[in-house]
Amino acid sequence: MAWSVYLSGEIHTDWREKIIQGCKEKGLDIVFTSAVTDHESSDAAGDGLGVGDTSFWRDHQSAKINAIRIQNQIKKCDIAIIRFGDKYKQWNAAFDAGYCAALDKPYITLHAEDIIHPLKEVDASAQAWARNTSQVIEILDYVLNKS
Repeated sequence: MAWSVYLSGEIHTDWREKIIQGCKEKGLDIVFTSAVTDHESSDAAGDGLGVGDTSFWRDHQSAKINAIRIQNQIKKCDIAIIRFGDKYKQWNAAFDAGYCAALDKPYITLHAEDIIHPLKEVDASAQAWARNTSQVIEILDYVLNKS
C-alpha cells in the first residue's frame, strides 16, 4: 500500500523534485501531494469570489480556498515534510507544522542550521529535523522498508 507524503513549505527551489526523484530511484511506494506551488495561482485562488477592496480580503479569500486542499491533504497523509527555505519566511509552513502537531500527524522539518532557533518549537514537535533532501529520502526509505 502506497504511503502518502505531503510536501509543505517554500516554493522557490527544487527540493520537492529532489525528494520525489530520490524516492522514485529507491523504488519507494509513495504518493506525493502538495499545496499549489505556483505563487500567482495560489494568490488568485479566491478571485472567483470577487476581488475585495483591499489586499487583505484578496489574501483572506485565497487562503481559505487554499486551506480546503491543504487541510484535506494533511489529514490524509501518512507523514508531512515541511521545508523552511533561506530567502523568505514561510509562515504557511509553520502553520502546516502546527496543524500536523494538532492532528498528531508525524512530520519532518527540512531546513538549514542557521534557523534552528526561530524554529525550535516547530522542530520540538517534529519526528526528525533534516538538513538536506538526501536525509529526508533516507528517513522515508527506513520507515517504509526496514523490518
